[in-house]
Amino acid sequence: MDQARTTISKIFNGEPHSYTRFNLTQNMEGDNSQVEMKLSSDMDEEVGGNGVGEHLNHNSNRKPYMAQKLGRTPKNLCFMAAATLLIFIIGYLIGYLVHRKKDVAPNCAASVLTLEQPPEHETGAAPLMDWDDVKKLFAQKLSPAKIEPVLSEFSTADHRAGSSGDESLGNKVLNRFKEYGMNSWTDEHFVKVQDPPASGYNKFVYKNGSEERLDGFLSYSGNGAVKGAVLYAHYGEESDFRMLRDKNINMSGRVMLVRAGRISFAEKVANAAKMSASAVLIYPDSADYTCDETTQFFGHVHLGSGDPYTPGFPSFNHTQFPPVQSSGLPKILAQTITARMATNILRQLGGQNVPEGWGVVTKLGDETDVITVEVNNVLTEKKIINVFGVIKGFVDSDRYVVIGAQRDAWGSGFAASTVGTSVLVELARSISDMVKNNGFKPRRSIVFASWSAGEYGSVGATEWLEGYLSSLSMKAFSYINLDGVVSGRNGFKVAASPLMYNLIEGALKEVNYPNQASLYSQFAKGNWEQNLLEPMKLDNAAYPFLAFSGIPSVSFRFTSGNPEYPYFGTMLDTREKLNAATSSQVPQLAETATRFAGHMVLRLVHDHLLRMDLMKYGKIIQTRVAQINREVLKIKKMHPQLLPKALTVQWLIMAHGSYSRASQSLAKDIKNSDLEDIEMCRIINDRIMSVERNFLSPYMSPRESPFRHILLGSGPHTLKGLSNHLEALRTDNPEADADLFRHQFALATWTIQGCANTLAGDIWSLDNEI
Repeated sequence: MDQARTTISKIFNGEPHSYTRFNLTQNMEGDNSQVEMKLSSDMDEEVGGNGVGEHLNHNSNRKPYMAQKLGRTPKNLCFMAAATLLIFIIGYLIGYLVHRKKDVAPNCAASVLTLEQPPEHETGAAPLMDWDDVKKLFAQKLSPAKIEPVLSEFSTADHRAGSSGDESLGNKVLNRFKEYGMNSWTDEHFVKVQDPPASGYNKFVYKNGSEERLDGFLSYSGNGAVKGAVLYAHYGEESDFRMLRDKNINMSGRVMLVRAGRISFAEKVANAAKMSASAVLIYPDSADYTCDETTQFFGHVHLGSGDPYTPGFPSFNHTQFPPVQSSGLPKILAQTITARMATNILRQLGGQNVPEGWGVVTKLGDETDVITVEVNNVLTEKKIINVFGVIKGFVDSDRYVVIGAQRDAWGSGFAASTVGTSVLVELARSISDMVKNNGFKPRRSIVFASWSAGEYGSVGATEWLEGYLSSLSMKAFSYINLDGVVSGRNGFKVAASPLMYNLIEGALKEVNYPNQASLYSQFAKGNWEQNLLEPMKLDNAAYPFLAFSGIPSVSFRFTSGNPEYPYFGTMLDTREKLNAATSSQVPQLAETATRFAGHMVLRLVHDHLLRMDLMKYGKIIQTRVAQINREVLKIKKMHPQLLPKALTVQWLIMAHGSYSRASQSLAKDIKNSDLEDIEMCRIINDRIMSVERNFLSPYMSPRESPFRHILLGSGPHTLKGLSNHLEALRTDNPEADADLFRHQFALATWTIQGCANTLAGDIWSLDNEI
């Protein structure tokens, strides 16, 4: 029919020309962009009113000439009548085709703006299924009975990063990808990690007691032996150290004893190092961990991710960079100890009373509570292998969502890695089967990734990001993390980029808890953002994707509630322990996790436009700007000498306004776009993808500040860092620097404005108000 329409159009007008023109005019006087759209089609003009008549009139201008040449013979009159009839029939066909076209051409906005009502019929370059059919088909592919043998196959006792067990497990994943008919490949990296002493032990001696030998360890700790007085510091958070400072306690050279939990091991050690401590001992308190008092803990203390000896660039074997270290490597000693060892130390502490609310511990420790700590970790180079498979898209195959899971573990690592790897493999099987046997055609590609060296700080994933950052930042539009997705059954938590909130809400409402109502009904309690969302932390494997690479990311997990599953980072993370934490519902919960992740993946590759909410960041920026404004006003009122009179928050407020207007303008473009226009949808999707990436500060070095995201990253360049800096100025903190604040303030302002400029699209559509 399209060919017929083109041929008919050529008869009348030559080549058909239907176009969509956008004229984006910025209203500099108001807050909103004026978006004008004009759809024009010669075909439409022909259908309406005088379309056919104009052609008849056009032909009638030539009829006197024809009559002179041919005369009004009966034969010619019959010919003219037949021609008129033919023109009438052709006009009728044109009208039918054009009106049919209007009836079936859906609006591009339906893929993004209407969460609860997805488009009933999908059209486009690749014949697509309705979303309801995709959900139904995917649900048919999964069951607890199907995932159970996968859990058994990928459960091994020894698969520490770089070991033969790790490589063997990687080969199993690779063979599965090949079995499913996926394009698959591997990526090798040569990384430096710290392992426990090959001979001997890490150890400590408290007062005149016996030597305590330690099997657990913290990779990337400083090495050597130190002697100092023990000081109890609660969880080792910044607020805890401020309380100790307010008590006028000298922390220089002290050995800090802190509880595990709340923040990562690396953050605890970094906070202690700022106080000039000489070492940190970390233990699991019985109030937070229900494990045995002799349980040894393992982890790392690199305040970052990836190989700390190749910061900002990949650890390929042919790398020619000179020796360098990450700024996040600690110089002080760090070591885990058991709950029994910690109890013995705490019982003997003297000194001042602990601040109120610090639990059952009574004393902080004084100068006589001396301990000697010795750490002898060994730095070694290991070859690690990441494994990949891809299901290619049918429209935008060079745009892809990445879904990944850590493969290695300190011991069995059943909850830490086995469940996630099994979910990854089941997703690959289910979706590839939908494509091969059921006619499902994803618009975009899906990359499945099995990472190694996750226990050392997302080393495998980060090295891959560093190796292909320039390509990934333009083409990878989301990352879904499967690490630790099942650690209990009584709760559900999500950490994600705000861009993905709408996508998550849709998945919560459409995926059911085992044998019950939806996850939303089961856990959200009417407000999922308030009850289910948690901050994405430094030790989350999705964090480097979000804060280092600017890729919208999500991580989720079924939890045990309070206390949390206590066996992460131990040798006791086994199937038996996870069965106990889930009432033997591991296969059912793993299947539900597969459905939840698969729902998000399929939605991202099915819809014409990426389902991402640009307005969420506008609200977050507004909140942060208001905090900064309040702090500036306080300082100017109480300490006017600290900040120059010329310093104003107005430019930051205007940058926020630019972002809000740009996001509103894009929403209007989406609403008025033609879903049939593949190139237009691709352009809009690229504008959506640019948002997260452009919140990475271009002024910060990846080596010094790898997590450059100004809203969700860490460091003085973030909006939270600016607020903290202002508070430090107000309280006369000696580390505060007014000139440095002004510098970071200006860079953050222009980072937001730069994001708004990119979101606005073409250079002539930019908001130049700032």
